[in-house]
Amino acid sequence: MTLIEELKLRGMVQDIMPGTEELLEKESVSAYIGVDPTADSLHVGNLATLMLLVYLKRDGHQPVALVGGATGMVGDPSGRSEERTLLDEATLQQNIEGVHRQLQAILDIPSTGKADLPVKMVNNYDWFKDMGTLEFLRKIGKHLTINYMLAKDSVKSRIDSGLSFTEFSYQLIQGYDFCHLYQHEGVKLQMGGSDQWGNITAGTELIRRIAGGEAFAFTCPLITKADGSKFGKSEGGNIWLDAKKTSPYRFYQFWLNTSDDDAAGFIKRFTLMDLDDIELLIARHKEAPHLRELQKALAKEITVLVHGIDAFDQAVVATEIMFKGTKEQLQTLDAAQLLEILEGVPQFSVPSALLSEGVDVIDLLGKHTQILPSKSEATRSVKQNSISINMEKVTLEHQVSDRDLLNERFILVQKGKKNRYLVTVE
Repeated sequence: MTLIEELKLRGMVQDIMPGTEELLEKESVSAYIGVDPTADSLHVGNLATLMLLVYLKRDGHQPVALVGGATGMVGDPSGRSEERTLLDEATLQQNIEGVHRQLQAILDIPSTGKADLPVKMVNNYDWFKDMGTLEFLRKIGKHLTINYMLAKDSVKSRIDSGLSFTEFSYQLIQGYDFCHLYQHEGVKLQMGGSDQWGNITAGTELIRRIAGGEAFAFTCPLITKADGSKFGKSEGGNIWLDAKKTSPYRFYQFWLNTSDDDAAGFIKRFTLMDLDDIELLIARHKEAPHLRELQKALAKEITVLVHGIDAFDQAVVATEIMFKGTKEQLQTLDAAQLLEILEGVPQFSVPSALLSEGVDVIDLLGKHTQILPSKSEATRSVKQNSISINMEKVTLEHQVSDRDLLNERFILVQKGKKNRYLVTVE
């Protein structure tokens, strides 16, 4: 099976230039993807295209990762209804450094091909920083006509709503990136999301016109969820690859909570699992979906890829404690782990004097924190045996005191199986 055949089976190929598959079979190819540093971390949406480079490297080709210090100053109009806010240079540099670290870590995988080539990291600011306007227009701008540029979907979709010259020029800049890398790094292939097809083919056209060469490209479909909701977001916002922005536990939970319809596709696109093994896993999952074997495998593979095996192991332990644990197990977590697990849950605070004297659980829930809207609602919930304090069911007579504190500061309140609240003593 060729690399492109495998990627097609994984649902990772949408548009492809003729000759691309033959090129990848004939030689070790330098191939690149570009990422604009619009934030100091990549998010899971970026993984769709990043995995293309992971598969290229695994197959023995030369991966090249471009972080767009120059294009990040301009803003890509592709897939957007309004212009991006331009970043200042200090913020841009901070973002570049963060994205560099993540790309290096994720692409540090062994090759199963003939060669194991380390990823090359490049920044297009390096070749644009000394290029003046007149040189840009003479060297690059004269090679693509206005009609050619207007025909691109990323431009056509924005003409009526407004498109600045800054964003209009983006395809020239990205196109020249490909040309520069072709001439100076021997890069023959560019990959990206399907919304980048116009920008990528602008690059192959510049290579033909400026360098008299031939280059290749293919894109992957953009990720969509079966229910129509946007991929890569949770109730708390973006799912980032930076552990400081999205904890490994929350990252693991994002994939663990994937629907059955989505998991079968995601495990093909976001993991390096063998396709035959995936098909067997899908078949087992259909026989016993309640075991969520498919989601567990997906969550493991991608958490290990992004955060490493130790972070995955800790996420599994935390998951077991949070969903099946006891008060004693909960008490083994330090403050940082507890806050990580409970990231995003509603939080309330009470004065330390309240607990030193002891407080009725009904007053705590319905008066001092308003976890429940009233004392009568709190009474009803306790009578229904649906309230737990630190994973132990409580009765109407329960007094919450210092003895209930976790790490001398926190109390975990649960209503039913899914509703969690964190009370902090100030």
